[in-house]
Amino acid sequence: MWKQLDRARSATVPISRAQRRYADFLADVLVYTVVLNLAVEYSDAIVIDSFTISVLTAVLLKLLLDVLSGVEHRVTHFFRSRGGVPFKIVGGITVFAILFLSKLLILEIVNLVFGDEVELGHFVEVVVLIVSMIVARKLVQLGYERLGPPQRAGGGDAT
Repeated sequence: MWKQLDRARSATVPISRAQRRYADFLADVLVYTVVLNLAVEYSDAIVIDSFTISVLTAVLLKLLLDVLSGVEHRVTHFFRSRGGVPFKIVGGITVFAILFLSKLLILEIVNLVFGDEVELGHFVEVVVLIVSMIVARKLVQLGYERLGPPQRAGGGDAT
């Protein structure tokens, strides 16, 4: 009986692209919620009125970071595809401007959506908060990948 259970557990279960996106979104929101609440606990500049608002803020930040990351990747691809040193320089400056201004945009959108219920501090606190979220997300992703089966050379997933 135990051998049958072991074989059943070791069988590969296909995961759809939608399931993978959902799991990634959910994991990111949970990680962002933890980071936000730790920031509230340890920083006087960051204030969130309730846990529910922190979860909603995490969802909003996840959506904003995904959109801004997509814009940054498209701009990077646009300038890299043009080639040449002038395009690389202008592309680098443009990407830096997007990364810098996006933090201000995030501050403003969070303020617009939540008003007085959420205070993410000033520019420096937002940068530290977002970098912390990105690092925490990467650490969770790394842990997840390390627990999985070893990757075959040249092989990807079946989805």
